[in-house]
Amino acid sequence: MKLDKRDHRSLVLWAIDCAEHVLPLFDEKYPKDKRPLEAIEATLAWVRGEVALSVVRTAALAAHAAARAATESTAACDAARAVGHAAGTAHAAGHAAHAAAYAAKAKAAVATAKEQAWQVRRLPEHLRSVVFPD
Repeated sequence: MKLDKRDHRSLVLWAIDCAEHVLPLFDEKYPKDKRPLEAIEATLAWVRGEVALSVVRTAALAAHAAARAATESTAACDAARAVGHAAGTAHAAGHAAHAAAYAAKAKAAVATAKEQAWQVRRLPEHLRSVVFPD
């Protein structure tokens, strides 16, 4: 489907909204790494007509680099990927679906971690290594 300029920008804003919703999951683990936030800012500047697409593409790649560096948290990695794809939506509309999918994965990773922590707490300590060997 060919999008007109207004619909393309609306899709970009929606993808950014999805990414911003999970960005705190990245910021909690990596508060000094501003690459995902800078990608959001660059993308919003592009929507306003203030920067070239090349600036957004560079920022999107930087957000993906932040995701690769986020080795301590699946949720943080997925949140940064959501941002990278949201920014990538400025270049290609198909990235919007990936932004939403990674945002959902980030939320699911948090829910999974919380559930597993609850499960571990409920299991007698001497049995934990049977169920959770790591």
